[in-house]
Amino acid sequence: MKILQVQDLASIKRSIDAGTAEQQAAVKQIIENVRTRGDEAIREYTKKFDRTDLNSFSVSSEEVEEAYNGVDKNFVAIVREAAENIRSFHEKQLRPSWMTTEENGTILGQKITALDSAGVYVPGGTAAYPSSVLMNVIPAQVAGVKRIVMVSPPGENGKLPAAVLVAAKEAGVAEIFKVGGAQAIAALAYGTESITRVDKITGPGNIFVALAKREVFGDVDIDMIAGPSEIAILADDTARANEVAADLLSQAEHDTRACSILVTTSAKLAEEVSAEVEKQLEILPRREIASASIRDYGAIYVASSMDEAVETINAIAPEHLEIITENSMELLGQIRHAGAIFIGRYSSEPVGDYFAGPNHVLPTNGTARFSSPLNVDDFQKKSSVIVYSEQAFRENAPKIAEFARMEGLEAHARAVESRFK
Repeated sequence: MKILQVQDLASIKRSIDAGTAEQQAAVKQIIENVRTRGDEAIREYTKKFDRTDLNSFSVSSEEVEEAYNGVDKNFVAIVREAAENIRSFHEKQLRPSWMTTEENGTILGQKITALDSAGVYVPGGTAAYPSSVLMNVIPAQVAGVKRIVMVSPPGENGKLPAAVLVAAKEAGVAEIFKVGGAQAIAALAYGTESITRVDKITGPGNIFVALAKREVFGDVDIDMIAGPSEIAILADDTARANEVAADLLSQAEHDTRACSILVTTSAKLAEEVSAEVEKQLEILPRREIASASIRDYGAIYVASSMDEAVETINAIAPEHLEIITENSMELLGQIRHAGAIFIGRYSSEPVGDYFAGPNHVLPTNGTARFSSPLNVDDFQKKSSVIVYSEQAFRENAPKIAEFARMEGLEAHARAVESRFK
C-alpha cells in the first residue's frame, strides 16, 4: 500500500461515477421501454443481460422451499438471529406523532405516516447478498410499510440464490421477482403487468442500477446513489497490523473501486500494515479485485498528531470508520463525518455488515458530510398538523395579511380577512 503524508490526501479522492454518455442513454432507453411495453420489455432484457428466458418473474413457493433445502440449517439460524438484532436496533428509531396545545387553544403537531409501499433491490452478479435483504426490508417493516417488493437479477438457471430467498422469507417478504438491472428499477417505479409500482426504492446495485435510480427519482423516492464501498481506520501503535490489514481488505474485495485507508500516528504501524496487506493478498480468493482496489484506491496516511489524524478522517468522511486506539471512546466526540463508527479492537467492520443491528446501507464517497445510514425515517413521511383557534386567528390575522401583501400575494391576504366579513 502507498504510504503518504496527510497533505497528500486529495490524491486518493474518487470522483462520483455519473456513468458514460452511452450508459446514461442506455438506461433512459431501458426505462422508457419498460414504461411503454411492461413485462414484454423486461422479458427481453432478462434474456439479453441475464441470459435466461423466463415465462414468469415471480418467485414461487416451490422455489423458496427448494432454497431452504439448499442451505445449511445453521445458516438459517444465523439469519434469524441477525434479523432479530437488526429489528431491535431499528425499533429504537421509531418516533411517535405528537401534538401540543397552546394557551390560546391552538393545536400544532406532526403526524408520522408510513409509506404505502417500498421496493428493495438486491444485487446479484459476483456474489449473493442476503444481508442486503435484511438491511433494507426490516427498517421498512419497522416503519410500518405494508407492501414490500423485492427484485433481484436471476442466474442463468432462472433462479435467485438460495441464501437470498431464505433471507427474504425470514424477513417476511411476500412479493419477490426475478428481475435485475435498470429494468427492475423501471418496473418498481412505473409498474408492469406483473409488478405494481412502489413509492420508494432502496438498495445498492451496479452503475446501471444507480443511473436508473437517479433517473426515476421524483416519480418515486430513492434512498441514495451509493458508490463503491470504503473504509477508513484510525489507529495508533496499540493496533495490531494483521488485524488492521484484514479489515482494510474486507472492503477492498468488494469492488476494484472500493477505497481502503489507514490513518495512523505510528510510522511503524504504517510499514507493518503495508507489508501485511501484500502478504494477505497472496491468499485471498478475490485477490484480483482486492489488489486492483488497493493499488488504485488504497493508502496509508501518517499524521504528526492524533488531532491531525482525526481531522483527516473528518475530511475523508468515510462510509465505515474503525477507531483502534488506546482510548478509542474518547475520540468519538471529535468525529463529525462518518456513516458508521466501529470502536475498539473487536468492532471489526463485518460485525456491522451482518450481525450487530445498525444498518449497513451507508453514505459513500464523502456524502457522510450531510447524509445518514438507511433508517426507519426513510420509510416514513411527516405531515404538519395545524388547528388554529379563533383567538389566535383574530390576534394574528392582520400580521398574516400584511406578510402576504409584502410578498405581493393579495389573494392570500384576502383569504385571511374573509373570516372577518
